[in-house]
Amino acid sequence: MRLRLLLGGLALAAACSGPALADTVKIGFITKFPVPFFATMEDAAKAYAAANPGVEIEFGQGTSATDIEGQIALIESMVTRGVQGIALTPVDPTVAPALDKAIAQGVKVVLMDNDIPGWTGRTALATTNNYNAGKIAGEYLKTVLKTGDTLGILEGVPGVPSLDDRVKGMLDGLKGVEVEIVGKGATNCTEELGISVAEDLLTKHPELKAIFAACGPPAAGAAQAIKNAGIPGDKIVLAGFDFCCGEQEALEAGIEDATVAQFPTKMAELGVDSLVKAIRGEKVESLIDSGAALVTKDNMATF
Repeated sequence: MRLRLLLGGLALAAACSGPALADTVKIGFITKFPVPFFATMEDAAKAYAAANPGVEIEFGQGTSATDIEGQIALIESMVTRGVQGIALTPVDPTVAPALDKAIAQGVKVVLMDNDIPGWTGRTALATTNNYNAGKIAGEYLKTVLKTGDTLGILEGVPGVPSLDDRVKGMLDGLKGVEVEIVGKGATNCTEELGISVAEDLLTKHPELKAIFAACGPPAAGAAQAIKNAGIPGDKIVLAGFDFCCGEQEALEAGIEDATVAQFPTKMAELGVDSLVKAIRGEKVESLIDSGAALVTKDNMATF
């Protein structure tokens, strides 16, 4: 009888220890490519893990804004290493099949920064509403431009929904002022291509009145192109998006006039938290807006 009671007690103790082990959550955190925006997101995820001892996070990042194969390899590698969930900023919709395979193995997926159109596998999306954020830029441009003015657009990566939505929102925010779009070009969200596309616009249209850049690095590139061309800051309007990667310096120099700030720390925190809750069986919202705001030289100290 004593032996039976002892064995029963050991079984009960083992059963009680089970939930504690199950409370440890292991997730993967994958961002697109090395720029300050995604570094900030990674730092926020590390801070979340530090504040929540039951959460373990493995990190991965692609090499560029078009590193599709790299992101797929990271997804597959993390599944192999036994993560229970993946939070990622999808570099392109074509990573969806790799995510489907992960989900088939019981891995939950939370997207951050941008969605994958038509894909229904995600548990949640933590993001800036890029269309609404783009409208903030357009509404600003509407206050400084007039009908007949010319506008050049530095796109991000055409076909990536979040980046396309920024341009779409900007144009809708501008409605009521009939500007002429004289050119646009893809920048892959790099400063180098930002310089190149902006230089091309300024060469072909020396009287260009405004430039909108859909990402931070190309906005900084456009500022450099304007400076290289010797154009005074008060002769052309430059509006960007992200408030990163040299934009602060461009605003301080009076070359860039405004940009739209996202909140990458909040985006990462919300994304990781919703993923952890979903893994633990808690209910989470399917769409989580992390917000955006207009930044100018006058208010940038508050961001």
